[in-house]
Amino acid sequence: MELLGSTLTATYAHPRPTPTNFLPAISTMASTYRDRFPHYNLTHSLSLPWRPSTYYKAASNWPTLDPYCTRSQRVSESTMLPFVSNRTTLFTRYTPDDWYRSNLTNFQESNTSRHNSERLRVDTSCLIQDKYQQTRKTQADSTQNLGERVNDIGFWKSEIIHELDAMIGETNELTDIKKRLERALMETEAPLQVARECLFHREKRMGIDLVHDEVEKELLTEVDIILCCQERMKLYLDKAIAQLAANRAAQHELEKDLSDKQWAYRIDDKCHHLRNTSDGVSYFRGVERVDATVSVPESWAKFTDDNILRSQSERAASAKLRDDIQNVLVVTANEMWNQFNKVNLAFTNRIAETADAKNKIQTHLAKTLQEIFQTEMTIESIKKAIVEKSAFLKVAQTRLDERTRRPNIELCRDMAQLRLVNEVYEVDDTIQTLQQRLRDAEDTLQSLAHTKATLEHDLAVKANSLYIDQDKCMSMRRSFPSTLRLVGFC
Repeated sequence: MELLGSTLTATYAHPRPTPTNFLPAISTMASTYRDRFPHYNLTHSLSLPWRPSTYYKAASNWPTLDPYCTRSQRVSESTMLPFVSNRTTLFTRYTPDDWYRSNLTNFQESNTSRHNSERLRVDTSCLIQDKYQQTRKTQADSTQNLGERVNDIGFWKSEIIHELDAMIGETNELTDIKKRLERALMETEAPLQVARECLFHREKRMGIDLVHDEVEKELLTEVDIILCCQERMKLYLDKAIAQLAANRAAQHELEKDLSDKQWAYRIDDKCHHLRNTSDGVSYFRGVERVDATVSVPESWAKFTDDNILRSQSERAASAKLRDDIQNVLVVTANEMWNQFNKVNLAFTNRIAETADAKNKIQTHLAKTLQEIFQTEMTIESIKKAIVEKSAFLKVAQTRLDERTRRPNIELCRDMAQLRLVNEVYEVDDTIQTLQQRLRDAEDTLQSLAHTKATLEHDLAVKANSLYIDQDKCMSMRRSFPSTLRLVGFC
């Protein structure tokens, strides 16, 4: 008896070959010699006895009958007469020993055949039982393997579903913070526009007030900060868009893998529950020779594991990007708010300085106007004094002119003459002095008028600067997006 599952090596189905010194059965001789020597016509040329071709090798020459034939019978074939009788007493086919040996051979073959048949029946019964048990065990092993395969698919399905839910949640959160970033980026446009409008309006300042003051420096800094914040927001917005694409790609791979797993789970579960009595069981010839597989268990598990690892990696990158975006929103909001407060403080200080300068100009203008009035009064008094001194000069010069008409010796340079000459010189000098003072007063009055015009112009410039900074710029800067709006919550 062979082991279970092995090939039986019994030789009962193949009888041992008959020894070559036994003759065949009589019933086989006619067909044998007909097949062996088809080109001989034995019915007409039977000059020599024949030997069956089954147990004897055909010779290259015609066989002889040694030691049964005589010398005269060993003559050449050309001198022998044709053999007339098909059977003679001298030329028999078999001997009695051949006949007994033939019977013995037949008996032995019969015993061997029956013995082999009995062994065949017993071995066949055992073979049937062994193969039945082996087939059932093989089917049970296949069913167990299918069950394990179904469990493996179920395990990876649960892992994929868990990771897919986490990836969907992460994608939704990243989408939300991306929308917040977009809203925050839109909110920066208004402060940027206000800062640029302030710079544009301050270009309308006049004269000396067109200075590169602290307000302008802070406004330019505010514009730069807002533009820098926008650049950072746009950079992280591009990163968020790229990360969302990567998340969706990983999610797509997980969904595709999950769909394949679900389909394979249904197929393998159906195969696992198939029995010999199930419906739909049929023959599919040659299906075992068709190898449509594209993976092995190691590569199959590695494929899903790689998809999950890729999803986890993208999810971690997405979470880090969300934190970075949150930090950027907070940092940019603080930077813009701080700079907004600095600009407002600079505006307040500048407005105070301009208002103080305006008040001082008004004070100086009032004093200048008062001084102009006093100078005008002085000029009038000088002119009046000059007119009064002219009368004294006329009298003195008239006296001198009259005394030139004194006759002869009377033209004396007396004290009166000397005093009149001195009086003329003194009065003329006084008039010249008063005229010079009049010119000085008029120059002073002109200078005061110029100062008055300058002060009035400067006062207008300061008033214009105050109007620009206080009424236009500060009125636009009264509203600024709140921190919640700058971080994208509103």
